[in-house]
Amino acid sequence: MTPNQTQQSTLRDVAERSGVSIRTASRVLNNDTKVAAKTRSIVQLAMSELGYTPDLAARSLRAGTDSTIGLLVESIADPFFSELAEAVESVMSAHGQSVFVSSTHREPSTERRILGTLLQRRISGAIITPTEGDHDWLTTSNAPIVCIDRPSRGAATDVVRINDAEAASAAVAHLLAAGHHRIAYVGDLPTNTTSLDRQLAYEATLRRSGIVPDPELVHSTCQTSDDAATATRRLMALTHPPTAIFSSATRSSLGVVPELHRLGRTDVALVGFGDFAMADTLSPAITVVEHSAATIGTIAADRLLARIADPTLDPTTIYVPTRIVARGSGELRP
Repeated sequence: MTPNQTQQSTLRDVAERSGVSIRTASRVLNNDTKVAAKTRSIVQLAMSELGYTPDLAARSLRAGTDSTIGLLVESIADPFFSELAEAVESVMSAHGQSVFVSSTHREPSTERRILGTLLQRRISGAIITPTEGDHDWLTTSNAPIVCIDRPSRGAATDVVRINDAEAASAAVAHLLAAGHHRIAYVGDLPTNTTSLDRQLAYEATLRRSGIVPDPELVHSTCQTSDDAATATRRLMALTHPPTAIFSSATRSSLGVVPELHRLGRTDVALVGFGDFAMADTLSPAITVVEHSAATIGTIAADRLLARIADPTLDPTTIYVPTRIVARGSGELRP
């Protein structure tokens, strides 16, 4: 049957109309320079006359890769990860790659389901914030993987991260230098290795200054800003409340800061991990540990592109520097 507008033309139709083999038609479609110019013109004319549109998904599968990378983060609603995603998309777009973004919500099963599906589609590679699950299953994939925030368990991949222990220690030391001894910790579950590193650094820095960490001042189960607000309220209700707080994550700070203002306790010193919108406009402005999500995203994207170009590169860990941005809240005296 002659192809018409009600039936999509196939590569076989193009080959028959051109008087060439399907293989030759395929070589023209894939810009094989060894095809004679005359043959190329005949095949291209047939494609035009038939309105032939190649199946890009099928071509990607045959070629082995798709011009798409996966980006799996804890939650795209988190300001840190949304900023990181924008940076990744900017780099990848400039190199002709699309980005599929998804949230794992820290669920290993969700991560494996989404990433497994993407790998089956032959994506070019992936950037992930690994969950706490085992990742040895990634070793069976040829797609390059770059981890951000922390390494994966069981798979040797590139990692782009900060030194969480050093950054947290610097934050606590900053509060100690302002004269504080009762410094509270508000952060995420220690089952998250990033949070664990920060909490251990908080405790170790206090001990080095001769201060025994008070369990009453440690709230390490704050997975949301609401959890952090509740923790802050409980801290301020203590008989001997803290004079300073180290908030170890942006989402924690988004609960701690408004609760301190609601309670009228803006006299409590605060250093937050990660910057956030309007942090510099409050009174007092919020002192933060700055670790640029955009920088991490850009470096991770560049590293993934390098690994796509040369899969033989050895896995490496790249540390992105951090710094304390003193704005007022972290410099308050007890």
